[in-house]
Amino acid sequence: MNLTDTAELTLRTKHADVIAGSLSPELGERIPRTSITVGRRGDELVVRIEADDQTALRAALNSYIRWMNVAEETAKEAEGR
Repeated sequence: MNLTDTAELTLRTKHADVIAGSLSPELGERIPRTSITVGRRGDELVVRIEADDQTALRAALNSYIRWMNVAEETAKEAEGR
């Protein structure tokens, strides 16, 4: 795979562990023409996406932004109970 386009999403949140855990099943699913890593830096969640082209990069970004948002909102709701 000759990856050329890269994006890094960084989310500073106290729910970084929960969000990273919720993204872990997605890492097992292959998004065509991409390579994705999820890591932590203190209270930051870091998602790095490398893709063969901008179309694949955009598709992966849209998916991971949506999943991160759902996980963050769910963690906030659970915390409020």
